[in-house]
Order: sequence, then C-alpha cells, then structure tokens
Amino acid sequence: MRMSWRLASRLSVITLALVVVILITVIQHNRATPSTPSNSSVGSTSTSASGLQGTDLNGTPAPNFQLTDQYGKTVSLAQFRGKPVVLTFLYTHCPDVCPLTAEHLHTTLQQLGSDAKNVAILAVSTDPKRDDTAAAMRFSTEHNMQNYWHFLTGTQQQLSPIWSSYSIYAQQQQQQVNHSTALFVIDKKGHERVYMGDDFEPGQMTSNLKQLLKEN
Repeated sequence: MRMSWRLASRLSVITLALVVVILITVIQHNRATPSTPSNSSVGSTSTSASGLQGTDLNGTPAPNFQLTDQYGKTVSLAQFRGKPVVLTFLYTHCPDVCPLTAEHLHTTLQQLGSDAKNVAILAVSTDPKRDDTAAAMRFSTEHNMQNYWHFLTGTQQQLSPIWSSYSIYAQQQQQQVNHSTALFVIDKKGHERVYMGDDFEPGQMTSNLKQLLKEN
C-alpha cells in the first residue's frame, strides 16, 4: 500500500507539472497571435484615402462583361460608363445574406432620391444551375428592385470568368451556394474605387455614391 501511495503521489506531481506547461504555452501563443478583423468588416467600416467608405481598390479598371438581365436584355458593364456602379454577386435561392443585400440596396436608392436614376446597380448570379431570367425577375420583384437594378444570369462558362476577374469564389453545396460576399463601387470612368462587405449600411453606400456623382 505504501508503494502504491508513493507512486500515485509522483504521478500527481507529474500531471500537475504537465498542466502548468500546457497553460503557459497557450498563454504565450495567444499573446503572440494578434486578432485580425474579417474582410467584410474591413470593407464596410474603413475609409479610403479619397474619403469613400470601404477598402480602397486604387482605381483599378473594372473588367468588362456581358450577361442577360431579368428582362432578358443583354447588359454590359461598359454601357454604364458615366454613372457610378455598384456591382455585387448574389443568387436567388440564398436564404439570408443575398436578400438582406438586396433590401439594403433598395434602401440606398430611396435615400438617393432623384439621384438614384444616375446610378447603376448590377447583381451577377453565383448560381448558374438555378438562376435564370424567371428566377431573377422573381427575386428582383420580391425585393422591389425589378426596375432599379439588373440581376444578371448566364451559364457556368459565361459566369466563371467574371467571378475569376473579380476574385469571387462560388461553389454549389447541396441547396446552397458558398460564395464570396462583395460589393464593388465603381466610378463614372469605370474604375474600381472601394470594396464593401455584406455588412455595409445603406447610409454608407449612399454617401459613397453621392460623392462619386459629384466627380467628373
């Protein structure tokens, strides 16, 4: 019994020492690893050098593309040269983020008032298998955007190059699509000015668009 007690005592000491070592290691790791904000948070709350809210994109020329909207009309990004453009990537069967983005964009247009007609909003599908003209119109109507934006659809072959040119990730996962949530704010000359995350507020977008409307 005496030997068993001594053995148990030694094991307890060893176990306690191991626990102390593990705790010290964890604490040192947490101190050495700084936390970084998510992309969406940075995109919506930071301010660029030009005063626009969002992540500065340095005026990179926005890649042109051509797709079909909810009315079956052919639409290209280039045709909106001379207007600020909001470009986003959504899909019609999205259960959460996409409907909220549509609602926030609708509120933005309401806040712009008469200036809304001088702004273009393009939503590019991330779900070529299910998003067709009818689905695009249905989604647009549900969110009161049928006459205020172009919900653009196409085949996988048409959409994939566009996703790639804007660094958008889109992959079908059962009934949902795992995709990047992004809004690119493009100026009248077709240059990417800022990126905004899906947590943007309508007031932020309204402020950005009003500023771009004043630029030559």
